[in-house]
Amino acid sequence: MSRLDDELAEAVNDAEKEAEAVAVAAPVAPAVQSQRKTRNVGLLIGVLAIGGGVLLLAMTSFDGSGAYSRDVAQMLEDKEDLVGRNVRLTGALVRGSLRKRDQPCEYRFELTSTEKKGGPNIPVRYAGCVVPDTFRDVPGMDTLVTAPGKLDPAGHFQATEIMAKCPSKYEMKELAAKGERAPHEAVGPAETQKY
Repeated sequence: MSRLDDELAEAVNDAEKEAEAVAVAAPVAPAVQSQRKTRNVGLLIGVLAIGGGVLLLAMTSFDGSGAYSRDVAQMLEDKEDLVGRNVRLTGALVRGSLRKRDQPCEYRFELTSTEKKGGPNIPVRYAGCVVPDTFRDVPGMDTLVTAPGKLDPAGHFQATEIMAKCPSKYEMKELAAKGERAPHEAVGPAETQKY
């Protein structure tokens, strides 16, 4: 046999060995795919756990922080359910009920329902020195008030802020025709009694 035949036989043997090596290596490929699937499932579980944690945090951190908006009549009907909860109370200032204390600053007044005329009143306390200019007890004019805060178990509403509605331009024209002024244009101190 010639040297060429030996080299050819050796090349064929090498090719067969490589084919066997590839055949043996082929079953390894599914193991790599299995590892990839395991990593993908692990990543999916991690993402879902983080998303669930964020959702749980969002749902529990805002518990009780939402404010219910209620008129005085509605507030008094649902009194037991609303004690200690954040509420946005709306009503009309009861004439003659506005009182102020200077040290420490506090306003006390009563609100009545704007929906049910002649309904019950609710006492309101606001521990602050600054109120809007439109928050005045003006004879002949309803002062509409919105006050966020909480209903105290003692029965009064503890306001954290006072917002008084300014009369509309149509109400202002009617007042001007009668020679009256808007609440915030009242000269001198508001009709606020000291207590």
